[in-house]
Amino acid sequence: MIKKKSLYDRFVRYARVDTQSAEDTGLHPSTGKQFDLARMLAGELREMGADVDFDEEHCYVYAAVPGQAPALGFVSHMDTSPAASGTDVKPRLIENYDGNDRLLRQEDFPELARHIGEDLVAADGTTLLGADDKAGVAEIMEMASFYLAHPEIPHREIRIAFTPDEEIGEGTANFDPARFGAREAYTVDGGGLGELEYECFNGAAVRLDVAGKSVHPGDAKNKMVNAALIAAEFVAMLPEAESPQHTEGYEGFYYLDEIGGTCESAFVKCIVRDHDREKFEARKAFVRDAVSFLERKYGEGILTLTVRDQYYNMAEVLRDRMELIERAKAAFRECGAEPVVKPIRGGTDGAALSFMGIPCPNLGTGGYNFHGRFEFASVQEMEKMADVLISLARG
Repeated sequence: MIKKKSLYDRFVRYARVDTQSAEDTGLHPSTGKQFDLARMLAGELREMGADVDFDEEHCYVYAAVPGQAPALGFVSHMDTSPAASGTDVKPRLIENYDGNDRLLRQEDFPELARHIGEDLVAADGTTLLGADDKAGVAEIMEMASFYLAHPEIPHREIRIAFTPDEEIGEGTANFDPARFGAREAYTVDGGGLGELEYECFNGAAVRLDVAGKSVHPGDAKNKMVNAALIAAEFVAMLPEAESPQHTEGYEGFYYLDEIGGTCESAFVKCIVRDHDREKFEARKAFVRDAVSFLERKYGEGILTLTVRDQYYNMAEVLRDRMELIERAKAAFRECGAEPVVKPIRGGTDGAALSFMGIPCPNLGTGGYNFHGRFEFASVQEMEKMADVLISLARG
C-alpha cells in the first residue's frame, strides 16, 4: 500500500522527464534537456516555500529550508546514464509484486525475493527507469515538503543541491560551495534501503585514439596500418580477470565502455577503478605501458592516449568524520532499517564534494538494477528513505 502518495507521484513525474547526460559534448551541462527537470524542481521548491537559487547557466538547483544551525546538506543528481535510453520513459507500478513480472522475474534476479509483496516501479522494457537518481531527488523533495509544511517541528537548516552530469563524472564541475551553504552533507544516490557508503573507487577515464592507414587489401603488404586491429589488440592486453564481471567488493577493474572504428581510424573508451590509491596509480601506469608497447610495435604518431582522473576515494576525508556515519546509522535504525555499510563500486558527487571540504557520505534510495532496462524501485523502501532523511534533518 502506497502511504506517501506525494512521494510516489513526484518520482513518476520526474522519471518521465528525459535528462540523459552525454559524453564528449564539451558542454556544461552536457545536454540541454537536463534543464527541463531543473526548472521543474526549482518551481516546485518555490511553491513549497523554499528559498531557491537556480544556477541557470550551469543547471544546478540550490535551495534552503529555514531551521536551526548548523546547516545540513542533501544532494542528488538529475541526469540519467547514457548506458540506456532515457527517452519516453513509461513508469509502471507493479502492485504486490509476486516474483513473476514479465521483466522482473525472481529467477533472473534472485535479490527480488526480498521484495515479494512490495509495490515496485519499473519501466516498460525499452528504457531505463531513472531511479538513479530520481528516487533520491523525490525523497529529498518529500523531506523538504514535510519541514516546510511543519515549521513548528525543530530541525537543522536544510540545504539542497540537485546537480547535472553526475553520470559522466562531471556532477561537481561547476558546483558552488558558497551557494550550497552547508559544510557537511549526504548524497542520496545509492541502492537498497539501509545502504550507507563512505568509501568509493578512485576513478579515471581512458580514451585511446588510433590513426591507421587504409590501403586496398589486395595491395596492402607493408603499407596498411589497421587502426581497428590495433584498438582490439590494446583491449586484449587488459587483464580479463580484472574486469567488472569478475570482481567484487574492494577489487578494482578495467572496464571496456566503448570501441569502434575502421582501418583508417579507431577509438577505445575505458574506465579504470580501484579503492586503493596506489593500486589505482598502478592501473593507470599499466595502461600507459600498454600504449607505449604498441607505439614501439607500430611506430610513433599512431596512438593518442588521454587519461583523466574523475574522482578519488572519499574515505580519505570521511575517516576523520565518522560522526556522520554514526548519525546515519541511528536514523536508519529509528526508521526500522538496519544499516548496511559497504564500499561503493562506483562514485558519487559526494566523493568530489568531500575533497572540496564538504564531507559527504552516500545513502541508499530504494532503487536497484541501475543503468538498464531492468531497473526498478521499491515504493516502500523509498517511503522509508524519506523518513530517514526527515530523521537526519532533525539533527
